[in-house]
Amino acid sequence: MDVIPATHFVGFRGDEYVSAVRIWGKPNFVHRVWDRRAVRDIDPTDTVIFAKGTEHDEPCKFNGQDIVE
Repeated sequence: MDVIPATHFVGFRGDEYVSAVRIWGKPNFVHRVWDRRAVRDIDPTDTVIFAKGTEHDEPCKFNGQDIVE
């Protein structure tokens, strides 16, 4: 099974999101916080861009709220 790499944005809000899109293009996934769900969603072939912090930071104990539009 071939895996298609995805782009994940973690912790972006407002203007920093717009700036990241200009550089990286639109993400496949947006994670409001670095939580356990985000960790599970990321494949080793994916690109993950953090607004703050790194993948080495401890994920939040609780899952972040989903974006409601």
